[in-house]
Amino acid sequence: MENEMERTSDKMEKIGMKSSKRFILVIIVIAAILAVVLGLMFYQNQGYTGKTESITIGYSPFEQTALFWIAKDQHFFEANGLNVTLRKYDSGVGSLDGMLNGEADIAVGVTEFPTAWRILQKERIRIIGGIAKTEQIYLVGRKDRGIEYISDLKGKRVGTTLRTISHFYLGRFLELHGMNMKDITLVELKTPAEWVDAVANGDIDAVATSQPYVNSAKERLGDNAVIWPAQGGQLLFGLIVSTDEWVTKHPEPVTRLLKSLAQAEEYIIHNPAEAKVIVQKRLNMDSAYIETIWSQDQFSLSLDQSLILAMEDEARWMINNNLTDETNIPDFLDYIGEDGLKEVKPEAVDIVRQKT
Repeated sequence: MENEMERTSDKMEKIGMKSSKRFILVIIVIAAILAVVLGLMFYQNQGYTGKTESITIGYSPFEQTALFWIAKDQHFFEANGLNVTLRKYDSGVGSLDGMLNGEADIAVGVTEFPTAWRILQKERIRIIGGIAKTEQIYLVGRKDRGIEYISDLKGKRVGTTLRTISHFYLGRFLELHGMNMKDITLVELKTPAEWVDAVANGDIDAVATSQPYVNSAKERLGDNAVIWPAQGGQLLFGLIVSTDEWVTKHPEPVTRLLKSLAQAEEYIIHNPAEAKVIVQKRLNMDSAYIETIWSQDQFSLSLDQSLILAMEDEARWMINNNLTDETNIPDFLDYIGEDGLKEVKPEAVDIVRQKT
């Protein structure tokens, strides 16, 4: 009887220990959930209590707009007193031109190349932040047109959209392999459908374009496709750009926009799986591609010296290739407005200015 009681006591003790462990595990899970919920409440409730400002934002559907879509999905703009109207363009050049034509107040995701080109044209542009650094430009060629090696591009009809970052990286890619733009027949393509159809249908021999259109062309061509990364490991910049006049007149909305994007960056850090789903749905990408870009791209706010160096390099290329009448590289620091980002996320600003 005594042994039976001891065995029963041992069982009860073990059951009690298991129950305690389960209880502790439940407490840990609840605490983790509460931390996430409270974190989201913190980001969403650090809101602006003044007058709501309406702004129109131009964008093109590329991966460098990830922060923007997360901020939109999580209502960070509304929490910061912004009523955002969207205007879609096929390319970053389109969104930039639309903004300069008064169709939008701000362009998000436009890359540094068309921005530098417009600065060379004396446009009073103001760069207020960067939201991404990505690698997404590729060359897709047709094997049945005799393209197996990079040197085979010589004499071929190669398409791209002029004044875009794809245009620049096509030229730079050729130069790095002993050729230049004069060695190909350059064909201008203006729409996403053309980027894919022109090479898939054989109207051109190769195309320099960005993802996700590279994957679409690859699917259409199948084994007939040959693909090279065009950026050579150099990341392009997704920027937030407006006019100097608009930024000067709207310092508070600029700060609130940047705050919304900073909250989106925090959301990515704390909720990567949910963030991927948001971007995947907004940009209509497949999950495999989203996993790829999440590991190789940088979705964060920044304004650093590498942007200035890239724009100087690209301006030099434009001058050398007679894409501008200018002969001198402008001081791109004159087109950077870092005050808003310094207020929201000072550690993201690393711009070197000469002291006067």
